[in-house]
Amino acid sequence: MALYTIENIYGDNNAEAQRARYRKAYESFCDNFGKCENVRYFSAPGRTEIGGNHTDHNHGKVLAAGVSLDVIAVVCKTDDNVIEIKSEGFPKDSVDITNLDVIEEEKNSSSALIRGVADGFVKNGFKIGGFKAYTTSNVLKGSGLSSSAAFEVLVGTILSCLYNDGSVSPVKTAQIAQYAENVHFGKPSGLMDQMASSVGVFITIDFENTDEPVIKSIPFDFASSGYSLCIVDTKGDHADLTPEYAAIPLEMKSVAALFGKNFLREISKEDVLKNISLVREKCGDRALLRALHFFDENVRVEKEASALESGNFQAFLDQVNASGDSSYKYLQNIFSSSAPAEQGLSLGLYAASSILAGEGASRVHGGGFAGTIQAFVPNKKLERFIVEMENIFGKDTCHVLSIRPVGGAEIEF
Repeated sequence: MALYTIENIYGDNNAEAQRARYRKAYESFCDNFGKCENVRYFSAPGRTEIGGNHTDHNHGKVLAAGVSLDVIAVVCKTDDNVIEIKSEGFPKDSVDITNLDVIEEEKNSSSALIRGVADGFVKNGFKIGGFKAYTTSNVLKGSGLSSSAAFEVLVGTILSCLYNDGSVSPVKTAQIAQYAENVHFGKPSGLMDQMASSVGVFITIDFENTDEPVIKSIPFDFASSGYSLCIVDTKGDHADLTPEYAAIPLEMKSVAALFGKNFLREISKEDVLKNISLVREKCGDRALLRALHFFDENVRVEKEASALESGNFQAFLDQVNASGDSSYKYLQNIFSSSAPAEQGLSLGLYAASSILAGEGASRVHGGGFAGTIQAFVPNKKLERFIVEMENIFGKDTCHVLSIRPVGGAEIEF
């Protein structure tokens, strides 16, 4: 794995601020672990899903990108079999990796993710070992930028570079990260979050074969589009929403199971429409609608990628809006039916639509139900967009992002 400079990752304009951030992280490392002569620096980005909302877990297609917000680590290799990670604002995790079993009482913790990544490395024939690390993150938790995936990819990138000469591919790192989250952490996530964080840049990912997903980079210079990518934190709480998230893949898979298959990708929209009465009877209307969203969303991803490749940004924006509309009406992941009084995403989408007034695009961002919306805002309206969104949701809730050129990486510092 190549070393990347601060300028490679963050751009010339942000280089000095990032150097100060890394220096501060090093000082915190020393405060927690003492000085180490051979520290190394790592970074893994948050991700933005641009198209393909809730398609990955049924082997669908997504358009995604790594973003400028990331989790960084100052790392010192050790001779023992203990991984110690102190993350800013959280207690220190100490994981003995001589035991890679799933520990029930450890589920839903960062220790479970660390152990799970180490376990995934061993199961895939890679080497592991101990290290001490201090991490700090500006990836917003509960933002749909996937802070957990960034953390998993960070741990995998560290193990790859420290013990495997950087030979573990971004794709394999993402698959191991998903394994850690599914099996050890106990969350039934798809692979898109980890893949976008691990690979970075604008990419389409086709998960038809999850062992060998097809990844394609999109050669598009977003900085010259005349638009900005905004993520608005509507301050929704993801707590107790795991059943809502879990119901989406389960309902989609129930439709596939009606046709003797495991995933919707193994059947067609025509199969469903020809047997629509049976699907309604056996699976229910919401499962049917979510399945139809899946099929249409796969097509939208192809159209979005094609529009970017041809430089037709308006056609791209039209598809982003269509994705948001389908997520609202058919996927139904904008608010939780168990908490109807809390509809920050709906409010954010209404406000975005009012401000954009037919320009740009807006949609739910990430898993949904709470958290963030995504908007492509004309630069001429950016200042107004930020002011009005923060008037609703509070100061520093509207974040203007850039697209990151690489995924998980070791930083030359």
